[in-house]
Amino acid sequence: MTSRLLVTYLTFAFLIVVGLEVPLGLLQQRSEQHQALAQLEHDAEVLAVVVDADLHRHDIPHVDALAQSAARRLGGSVEIVDALGRVLVSTRPATEVATEDADIRAVLHGQGRVSSRIAGSAGAHMISVAVTVHPGVVPQGAIRVTVPSTVIDRRVHRVWLILATVGVLALAAAALIAVALSRWISRPVRALEQATRSLADDTTSSPPVCTTAGPPELRRLGATFVATAERLRGLIASQQSFIGHASHQLKTPLAALRLRLENLEPDIAPSGDKNLRAALVETDRLARMVEALLVMARSEQTTLPRERIDLGTAVAQRVCFWTPLATSRSVRLTASGPAAHVWTVSTAVDQILDNLLSNALRATPPGGTVAISWQPSTGADPTVRIQVADEGPGLSAEQCVRAMDPFWRAPGSGNDGTGLGLSLVRKLAEASGGQARLRPRATTGLDAIVTLPGGADPEPPRCDQDFLSERALNPGGLSPIGTP
Repeated sequence: MTSRLLVTYLTFAFLIVVGLEVPLGLLQQRSEQHQALAQLEHDAEVLAVVVDADLHRHDIPHVDALAQSAARRLGGSVEIVDALGRVLVSTRPATEVATEDADIRAVLHGQGRVSSRIAGSAGAHMISVAVTVHPGVVPQGAIRVTVPSTVIDRRVHRVWLILATVGVLALAAAALIAVALSRWISRPVRALEQATRSLADDTTSSPPVCTTAGPPELRRLGATFVATAERLRGLIASQQSFIGHASHQLKTPLAALRLRLENLEPDIAPSGDKNLRAALVETDRLARMVEALLVMARSEQTTLPRERIDLGTAVAQRVCFWTPLATSRSVRLTASGPAAHVWTVSTAVDQILDNLLSNALRATPPGGTVAISWQPSTGADPTVRIQVADEGPGLSAEQCVRAMDPFWRAPGSGNDGTGLGLSLVRKLAEASGGQARLRPRATTGLDAIVTLPGGADPEPPRCDQDFLSERALNPGGLSPIGTP
């Protein structure tokens, strides 16, 4: 910003200097030329008065001596002609070509007492003045005095040099002032930029912004930004505090409530066992809803760091985890894809796969298949496209869009689910720099597509044996990937 302001100020200063000095230089050049012509005209008229009597007496040798003396004094040449235009005396070299004598004819024919011009002659600019001798009704002759314009050129060059020096000094002064003004204006802007960047990176600390320097408008903007940042920091701190307290205050009572409901099982009559099971299911659903809400709130509070995840291993572990449920529902669970890795926020891949597989297994009828596949893309910004396909009843295109909204559930789903799973999938994908969407399949079912930043990974996917041993206590055991 400083450089742009500096260029703008200097451009305006340069245009102002040029707009003032060029006309002034041209005016001074014209003035010098007029002064030189006036001086030469005066010298020619004095010489005409001196030679008037000699021409009347036809004393040509004395006229020639006066012409030679005047030519040496003026540093040019003198030509004297009679009333008919015949040259009487000329100080020009014999080899030099005679100049145009239109000015002499003009004064001899009464078209003016003086004729002056500035023209080129023999490769140099000359000043020429022609005057009549014994001006009257019938002039006795004419004198033309021609001198080089070197003196005028030197004066004009000196004027332009002075103007150029003044212009350079003016531009230098304008540059100093422009630098000071640019820094004065840009300093609070840079401070606001740095504060905005630091606020985006870290919302827990107050961004330092100088509100005492710069133009009044920028000072007011800085003060407003500081107040807004402080308020935002307070709101975020309140939200983080609420999340922390809610995590403790909500999870513990729900766990205690479920334990008490389970302890009531021996005291419940067979007729009330159904209601007890329904209460336990609703308690679990409420716990899952609270957990999902807390995860969504944490994903929105700041920019979370990303980590490199082996997608093949992550998918294998989640398939190993969900295989017992798929087996119990007679649903085949498959996974396929090349070696790849993705960059996501912590546990995002596990939570995304858990929510998508949970919905897919719930929607797929017995004998159906839930297929997980992924395909890396090449390019400047590589991504990995993860797809979870089920064979359930599916959704319409409009419902696929609405399914990503919090608390939305498909018609006919009853009380199964919280309506937060797909919304959490979308938020985790966006927090990782990707996106998530649903797409109806051509025949039946639904495709859940998640695109995450990533690239090729040389390590092949595998099912972690340590992970399998940790899950060995799950009812029904675990089956290899793809086993129904």
